[in-house]
Amino acid sequence: MKKEKELNKKNTMEVIIAGLAFVFGTFCLALCYNLFFVPNNLVVGGTSGLGLIVEKLTGFSSQAFIYISSIVLLILSFIFLGKEETGRTVIGSLLYPLFITFTYPLANFLLEYLSFQEMLVTVILAGLLYGFSNGLVYKFGYSTGGSDVIVRLARKYLHFSEGKGVLGFNVIVILLGGFVFGLDNAVYATIISVIASFLVDKIIIGISDSKKFMIYTRKSHDIKNLIEDEFQTGYTIFPTVGGYSHIKGAMIMCVISNRDVNLFKDKILEIDEHAFFVISDCYEVQGGVKRSNIPFI
Repeated sequence: MKKEKELNKKNTMEVIIAGLAFVFGTFCLALCYNLFFVPNNLVVGGTSGLGLIVEKLTGFSSQAFIYISSIVLLILSFIFLGKEETGRTVIGSLLYPLFITFTYPLANFLLEYLSFQEMLVTVILAGLLYGFSNGLVYKFGYSTGGSDVIVRLARKYLHFSEGKGVLGFNVIVILLGGFVFGLDNAVYATIISVIASFLVDKIIIGISDSKKFMIYTRKSHDIKNLIEDEFQTGYTIFPTVGGYSHIKGAMIMCVISNRDVNLFKDKILEIDEHAFFVISDCYEVQGGVKRSNIPFI
């Protein structure tokens, strides 16, 4: 019973932390829009980017466009995607436009201190804040609605993958922005998107501070001694059969810190110059043999 209470308490804390991170991420996303996108006419995809284009062409407020499009897309999502799918976007769809309104005066205040002569500085800062904000939102499985709803509708009825749908929609919006605001705008928007995508991946997946090695060698005994004695970490052995030779062997899996990767590779090749190994990023390690001087465990 005590263990169950502790588990429930932990789960509750995780939900609270996820909710707070989502709210903060949405706030930063709205601030980024008012602080960098609106003053510089930066169209970086999404319905907020469409709002800037509509405002330029018709004079209709971009904020009003975001409010209306969010509500319309929520209704369409409820009709065509169902209640369960829509439930994941309701809070974000309503919170994001509200935060755009609330952060507008804050952004005007901050613009006095964040006005740069070099546009590239503005673009880099915008990409960092945009990526950080989206990373917090997506990390915990939330969404701010808008273009996400359009992409899900396209996935369901046009059979696009979600990744291709997001990319395609944002490319179209960026190109429209370039047509309306000039080619420079499209170039800056692309730079922001690249920076943001990189940052989102790092926030969601994490920064790889270790590498996973999969090693096939006929000198497995010596490699095991190397791992145990010099690198003092654990390993797992998988039985293998060569696809071409059909010779039975063993594959050794272990995790090595980034700082030791090159040294470990050299040591493997010293023992067996014909060793076959695959190295991949490792974002999280739990369990197994641990040692106090490995920072990533």
